Amino acid sequence: MKKLIQALFALVIGWAATASAAGYPDHPIRLIVPFSGGTSTDLVGRVLGEAMSRKLGQPVIVENRPGAGGSIGTDYVAKSKKDGYVLSLGTVGTQAINPALYPTLSYSPARDFTYISMPGYTPTLLVVRSDAPYKTLAELVAYAKAHPDKLSFGSAGNGTSGHLAGELLKSMASIQMTHIPFKEGGQALAAVLGGQVDFMFYHPAAVLPYIRSGKMRALAASSARRSEAAPDVATLAESGYPGFDLTAWFMLAAPAGVDDEVKQKLIGTLAEVLQETKVKEQLLALGLEGTGSLASAQLQGFVDAEIAKWSAVVKTAGARVD
Repeated sequence: MKKLIQALFALVIGWAATASAAGYPDHPIRLIVPFSGGTSTDLVGRVLGEAMSRKLGQPVIVENRPGAGGSIGTDYVAKSKKDGYVLSLGTVGTQAINPALYPTLSYSPARDFTYISMPGYTPTLLVVRSDAPYKTLAELVAYAKAHPDKLSFGSAGNGTSGHLAGELLKSMASIQMTHIPFKEGGQALAAVLGGQVDFMFYHPAAVLPYIRSGKMRALAASSARRSEAAPDVATLAESGYPGFDLTAWFMLAAPAGVDDEVKQKLIGTLAEVLQETKVKEQLLALGLEGTGSLASAQLQGFVDAEIAKWSAVVKTAGARVD
């Protein structure tokens, strides 16, 4: 009798879960952005949230939970209910760089998430204020060699792609510079514009308006090929640093173990959303390229490969958490 009751209980629980998944979503979804409002991740999240809301018939509410290089918000999602109502918009930092930088990371990108969609990727641009004494990357490097530790570069925080790009430049160019981590990219950008920091690597969406207005100048792009948003800016590989290829990307994920019907509903929704002309235009305006280029089945393997790649970058660059 006891075994029968247990079997019936398991059957009821299974039926309830299936019924719940079939009606998904029946209330608002929270999309956790592990960075502050106004950052590139936040802007991408709001584009996706609005489009998903239209498709799913329920609000997708963007919730910012910044801190520790995105680890706080990412860990929150990893430990949330596996019902599809709490999602994460992860980044190359939260899903691939942090495991190498934080030895006691409280979540595992390889085990704790179900990957839904990669909305796209973006290079970063090395930017200086327009009145900086160096007009080219070669001049900046020459200045750094002549004045060890005098140059400083800002970033959106330890473990971000901008941080690692600066560290890799230090390593490949054999120069000494000081990393200044900020709580968010907007603060670092303001510091560069204000002259408190000499340069930074940051997303085209954030810096192009300043470049066009003449307040900033781009010296190089961090990707293997030139950015579609800034095709006139040469890559670091073209500028004398072959093999320099650091590209930021975004990844929509749910906690590991989410019901398969919910997973497939989200995968289908994102596939449709990323084919919408309006969404494509909005993401391209934010500097994103290759939107929806990877199938959902490829995403876990992609993340695993990126973890290995960035671990090697961290080791080569000698990056550390300040």
